[in-house]
Amino acid sequence: MSGSGASQESERQSQEEGSSCYDTFSSQDRESILESTNSSQDASAGSQSGEENSDSGSETESESEESQLEIGKSSEEQTESSAEESPFSQGEDLTKKGFQAPFPSEFGCPRTQCEHCITENKQNEQVMPRLLSRGQFLLKVDCEGTYQCAQTGLIFEVNRKTDIKYSVLSWSKYADLVVKPWIVGGPLFDVKCDPAILVSIQFPHSLCLGYHESLMMFKVFHVTKSGPALESTVNHSTTHVKWHVSSLSPVGPVIQTQETVQHHGAVILYKVIDSHPSLSFRVYVATNNDSFIRDIAKAVKHSSKKFIKIDKPPVCLKLLENGKRYRLVSEPEAEITPEEIEFVDGSLLKLKSYIEVFLEQPLEFKLSLVELDSEEIVWKAKLRECDWVQRDQNQNIQKNNTNLNRRRKMKDSLPEEENYMKRMKQIDTSDSIEKEVLSDQQLMTLARKFGKEWIELGIANLGLKITDIEAIQENCEDITVCKFRMLKKWQDREQENATAKNLYNCLENDASVEVHGILKGFLE
Repeated sequence: MSGSGASQESERQSQEEGSSCYDTFSSQDRESILESTNSSQDASAGSQSGEENSDSGSETESESEESQLEIGKSSEEQTESSAEESPFSQGEDLTKKGFQAPFPSEFGCPRTQCEHCITENKQNEQVMPRLLSRGQFLLKVDCEGTYQCAQTGLIFEVNRKTDIKYSVLSWSKYADLVVKPWIVGGPLFDVKCDPAILVSIQFPHSLCLGYHESLMMFKVFHVTKSGPALESTVNHSTTHVKWHVSSLSPVGPVIQTQETVQHHGAVILYKVIDSHPSLSFRVYVATNNDSFIRDIAKAVKHSSKKFIKIDKPPVCLKLLENGKRYRLVSEPEAEITPEEIEFVDGSLLKLKSYIEVFLEQPLEFKLSLVELDSEEIVWKAKLRECDWVQRDQNQNIQKNNTNLNRRRKMKDSLPEEENYMKRMKQIDTSDSIEKEVLSDQQLMTLARKFGKEWIELGIANLGLKITDIEAIQENCEDITVCKFRMLKKWQDREQENATAKNLYNCLENDASVEVHGILKGFLE
């Protein structure tokens, strides 16, 4: 950041901190924020067809329960994968040539040098975290200092030895709490550490500040125990936003500006896996933002179709701008729907828009994203048969072998007629269990196993509002009873759909292992 930009930012922050350390989102505050910024430009929002996705931070993690995630896996494959610790230690030299991080690509794309951004020479010690189960990172630091996570770009300042756990969250769960004219500036994180040890965090942002740095105001969106708040930042640079830690919970940068917002962008490709010789792809145009990119990966994973990720350079050659129109072009010609899009940052949207590309014959082809106003190429890639054929074959072979082994096992163990009757009985039993509404006794059993993340799960996974949580907590001193009331509120809304299977699907991987174990027991 330039000297003049830094001084202006510091002066503005000192003025803000003189009056209040943070702004909360009460109804009066929302009105005052909106009234004071009527002249500010509203952030655009919109979406096309897509898939719903969800994500949340996780509690009660054991360091021994570590797993390596994979993109494009079917749900069957995901459950069969074993927990596995990352082979890289914290002390490994990341400057070695050919270093490849052992993490899935849903955690963001590398950022290329931007000609408009002024680079800084300051270097922080880069460390590689472990990847625990359910997408959570663990960073162990041995002494006081400033450390940069080589996977997420987060920069932590600590005053002594500590462990830091953190994960990427979805902005869409907090969409109602991000009030205009504030817009998303970068990924949202759930960070767990002793606030007395963790002095500051620098959040990576996906914006190109260019020469308008002094006209932008950053704050940190922070979901505290008392509700959502906007907290003042220390300063910001071309890549990061620095914040002094007050307490820890979901936190991420937001921005307010009257200038046109420009984003460092990425284009993510997925191919449909099926038996048809034709080619069908999904093309996502996104901000280079870990939360957005992971949302896309989850949307694809939970789709009714199966996909594989096509490994092509994702980073855009030109900045993406809100409100500008772009066209996806194919050579040779393909069916592209829609042919043109108006770009918006879809971080807050549950449904992520995408472009569908269809070719009748499996041929090599080129894709280019073109900005309509300037006709400049924003991104391009050449797709060859080898990009998907081998992976398709490997997945089909693995699936066929698994099914063959299962059939052999069943055939060897039981006569055909007896085996058929047993399968039908299992199907009938499982169907009746899956349709059975949870009892109050079962809800209380679950309530006793919910941890301190129960409020997050209620809002993010069960669809409750903060007003529902406040009503549940009113005149209720027993925390277990509060948790039971939350589950009962969900049951009353779901009616006959308040089954163990539905609750299991709602919680996904965000609840503790114990909660998932109990729900699985209810289904047996």
